[in-house]
Amino acid sequence: MDKMIENAREIGRLLQDSEPYKKLREAESLADKDEQLQNDIKEFNLKRLSINVETQKVDKDGEKIAELNREMQAVYANIMSNQHMKDYNESKQEFDNMVTRIVTIIQNCAQGEDPDTTDFDPSCTGSCSTCGGCS
Repeated sequence: MDKMIENAREIGRLLQDSEPYKKLREAESLADKDEQLQNDIKEFNLKRLSINVETQKVDKDGEKIAELNREMQAVYANIMSNQHMKDYNESKQEFDNMVTRIVTIIQNCAQGEDPDTTDFDPSCTGSCSTCGGCS
């Protein structure tokens, strides 16, 4: 068991030394340093909080809620169009896909699949009840 734990730690080291990990950390750092992006995120959170407060009131103001929703959507659009946010989302997806592949291989092996041939199938939904079989 000690050897398996050490191998898991080695996988962790390899993950942190991988290009997708480094790319993600760099994108995260740039996004964190982007003042406009950070201000937009704060504004988005404030709008969301305002909507929550308004919807909890006994005498809800539908027009005010609708206006706050429009404002929140506009800020969200600004956030998602920010290049640093786009770069972060893209690198996060790439890293997450790599981790999912690794975890899936380990899970498949734990279920008896051949460690040399099992792999992640991105078209797999994870629901065996609707599956026609793994390829």
